[in-house]
Amino acid sequence: MDLKVGKATPKDNKYVEKLEALFPDLPKRNDVFDSLQKAKFDISGLTTEQMLRKDQKTISTHGTKVAISAIYMDLEAFLQRSGLTADLHAFCQAHNCDVLVTMTIFFNTQNEPVRQLAIFCPHAALRMTICGVLERSHSPSLKLTPAPSTHPHLQAYLQGNTQVSRKKLLPLLQEALSAYFDSMKIPSGQPETEGVSREQADKELDRAGNSLVPGLSQDEEEPPLPPTPMNSLVDECPLDQGLPKLSAEVIFEKCSQISLSQSTAASLSKK
Repeated sequence: MDLKVGKATPKDNKYVEKLEALFPDLPKRNDVFDSLQKAKFDISGLTTEQMLRKDQKTISTHGTKVAISAIYMDLEAFLQRSGLTADLHAFCQAHNCDVLVTMTIFFNTQNEPVRQLAIFCPHAALRMTICGVLERSHSPSLKLTPAPSTHPHLQAYLQGNTQVSRKKLLPLLQEALSAYFDSMKIPSGQPETEGVSREQADKELDRAGNSLVPGLSQDEEEPPLPPTPMNSLVDECPLDQGLPKLSAEVIFEKCSQISLSQSTAASLSKK
């Protein structure tokens, strides 16, 4: 509820005051907050998968899913967890995520909040697009500083603007996904004489989307469609002159021939 944190709204203050008036025997506000905060930041005994799942949000665009997890510890300590890369891959596969964003938060010795970011994504183009949007953002500005990381497919940051929570980060991630898929298409009004048609661009977009799905490699292509049948009315084809003329006599004669052949076959089989 501290105004310096930048999270509480006037409506929040209004209803907290009403609750406190209705329940005067409640502990002091600071005591309630401290007990809740202690439980929230207690990650003792949790595996990496449990930590990522403890406080998670997700967004999705064009079938590409991004998970955003809050991690209540220092990012440097989190990145040093044993088997972290394998755990991140396993988490994404188990939860069908293409991108995993972790926002770490803890309090320093001055009891000031510290936020850090890590973007994990095996797909390099998508990861670079997301990082670019976050780095260039001005509304809000995250004031990101790249942090060292030895893990492949992972970009880490120190977040200077600690008032940007995950709730404020979600629209930026949505913008990053839209920018990524827009970059795969030809801009509106641009001539298609550069050797790539709009149909080809759409195919590349579909292929890029499929490469993010677990089990599909980037080089796999959809099976080709069967060829379109050729027109049977080619030159010198009897049907090209129209259907043959039929009369009642011709049809009657044909039926008689069929009946006669069936009767002959039946008598031979009896013998």
